Amino acid sequence: MNKFKEIIQNIDKERFLTGAALIAAVIFVGWIDSFILIWALLGIAYLFSFYEAMKLFDIDDNALYAYGALLWIVSLFYINPDDLFFLALIISLSWMVYKNSVELKKIYIFLYPSASFLFLLALYKGFGIDAMIWLIIVVALTDTAAYFTGRALGKTPFSAISPKKTLEGVVGGVLVATAAGSIYGVSFVSPVLAVLISFLVAVSSIFGDLFESFLKRRAGVKDSGNVLPGHGGVLDRLDGYLFGAVLMVILLRGLA
Repeated sequence: MNKFKEIIQNIDKERFLTGAALIAAVIFVGWIDSFILIWALLGIAYLFSFYEAMKLFDIDDNALYAYGALLWIVSLFYINPDDLFFLALIISLSWMVYKNSVELKKIYIFLYPSASFLFLLALYKGFGIDAMIWLIIVVALTDTAAYFTGRALGKTPFSAISPKKTLEGVVGGVLVATAAGSIYGVSFVSPVLAVLISFLVAVSSIFGDLFESFLKRRAGVKDSGNVLPGHGGVLDRLDGYLFGAVLMVILLRGLA
């Protein structure tokens, strides 16, 4: 009990308030359930994330940012938004080869975060608000349960990329998220698929967080940005979703 009280007392109040505001916003958007609204809000998050990723990849190219914005505008009208990632990749590579100046780091930004945001939009467009809520439940609980389990029981380091993350925390987060996600997901798919999808998305969100930690460590920064008080940048808050959304779309299309 004393350990639990200590954990509660150490929670960053600014982080908590920002998190509460984000949860309220997500609930409101989910209640409205409007494609245009979700496209617009995801677009805002995408443009912030694109900017943050450019800094992490050490890219200074305003034309590339405009290209990213145009890509999102096209996604409003395109039937399968995630297909646009391949179109953007082909156009980028073609132009670079034509100019005899292939800069691979400018390709990376269409893998991360562009492709992931297009998959997020595809998840909503193809499977509706229920699938988005399922994703949020799994990823949010993975992160939250991993934090509390890690603080209470964590002893074994999980990865050198993120020294504060423990194996015990990761296991606790994945188990809690899988259980909660399965309870929600069983309304749309079979119990076996609900467990499988929830588990794999939870695991992928752990590595989404780990990947962003790798990018920040390589760039020598603590946070990807400072737009969200107590959380850092948009990528800091959405890293788990950017891996989880891709996996959920693939699994729902292939198995459900």
